[in-house]
Amino acid sequence: MMSYDVIVIGAGVVGSAVARELSRYQLKTAVLEKELDVACGNSSRNTGMLHAGFTYKPGSLKAECAVEGNQEFDQVAKELGVPFKRTGKLVVGFTDHDRENILKYKAIGEQNGVKGMRMIDKDEINRIDPNAGGEFAMYVPSSGILDPMQYTIGLAENACQNGVRFHFGQRVTGITRDEAKDVWVVKTEQDTFETKWVINCAGMYASEISEMLGYPNYPVKGFKGEYYVLDKKAGKFLSIPVYPAPNDKGGFSTHATPTVDGNVLVGPDSYVTEDREDYVVTKEHMDGLFRDGSKMFKQMKREYFIRNFAGIRWKRYNPETGEILDFLLESDGAHPHTVNLVGIESPGVTCALPLARRAVALLVKEEHPQKNEAFDPVRPVKKRFHEMSHEEQMAAIKENPLYGEVVCRCETVTKAEILDAIRNPLGVCTVTGIKNRTRATMGRCQGGYCETRITEMIEQEKHLAPEEVRYSKRDSYIFTGKVRDVK
Repeated sequence: MMSYDVIVIGAGVVGSAVARELSRYQLKTAVLEKELDVACGNSSRNTGMLHAGFTYKPGSLKAECAVEGNQEFDQVAKELGVPFKRTGKLVVGFTDHDRENILKYKAIGEQNGVKGMRMIDKDEINRIDPNAGGEFAMYVPSSGILDPMQYTIGLAENACQNGVRFHFGQRVTGITRDEAKDVWVVKTEQDTFETKWVINCAGMYASEISEMLGYPNYPVKGFKGEYYVLDKKAGKFLSIPVYPAPNDKGGFSTHATPTVDGNVLVGPDSYVTEDREDYVVTKEHMDGLFRDGSKMFKQMKREYFIRNFAGIRWKRYNPETGEILDFLLESDGAHPHTVNLVGIESPGVTCALPLARRAVALLVKEEHPQKNEAFDPVRPVKKRFHEMSHEEQMAAIKENPLYGEVVCRCETVTKAEILDAIRNPLGVCTVTGIKNRTRATMGRCQGGYCETRITEMIEQEKHLAPEEVRYSKRDSYIFTGKVRDVK
């Protein structure tokens, strides 16, 4: 049985942020994650927006953490080596009702402390980005774009380098209280752990973990959204996220968002799903995205489509009124040495570190742990080969000839970079894990050229048989055996 001071359940963006904050203290900390890597759930299935905080109820935890997380992110991105662009955002409108809603949420944003928002006309929209739709807009300069996978990986790897241990493939099946020893006993499908503290960051499964800890199984509802990914040929036509006017409840329909790597995301739409991991995309919704996305982005063309995906926002709600509720972060004496986070959906990426600080502060207030004087907030990150100047590339190849072998042609990812990713601090060796760390397989051909080469490198580096290599999840084996014997 493994023993820890603190166990964090869930390695999404919030769990990884909590782990990083815990590593500032002399605590033996572990993270349990049911998948084989961080960010395998909805932390990676979103638009990658750094939200400003103008659609959230004043005084709410969402509003408070969104504004706080937005304002600090330049420094956070620098520390973790996470690609980030403070692009601003256009919230566009077409009708008088759109204008009324935009002005309503502009006022809310100002009350929440969002700075610099202003109304602009069509001429200024065209000056900012001629491919943005809309007759008028609110310009929000503090909004930005980031890679949510890279951000979660950055948080987790920084926590790891500061002493946190990650246990992957560990789905929690039960939690009991041992009062005599003053510990929680956490059982997974593989192992049993003892810990003084448990912090629930289980995302879509947070309500179930909440109940295991003795809190209520809070009602949550899944709002699913589908996306198109457009290749970099489309990316040159869009420089700023373009959102439609918020609806009367503050939600958004389909928007167009450039990514930090030069692609464009179009989506999400929104509809209710009951399945925790219903990531199927449908023709009906793809057709709707094309229609609605064309209003936001004038270069919405089918020839640019390279991939699609879906994500689910698991919102806590009142079953009697249907009202969507605020983030829940709680800890009380009736459930000793626990912190419970439920209903952490959008803007969870923006709010991750502010939420983590509040969660860890509850533990620190009670335990008074010593600070980790060796804590280093900076994650060492090498410059990507395709971002190097020609002189830098030649120097890199001279130092390590494997930089001269390009494995992924679409994204110009070299063999040296793939090997660095396979040797990552968290020990992740799935194809998707390498993809999220390097962008290999994310280009126009979607792995048609490089995926078999990556699997071969994983086999060789990790001493695995082909049948042991997995794409992403625990049962996502790529190979079942040879098609034919080669003599």
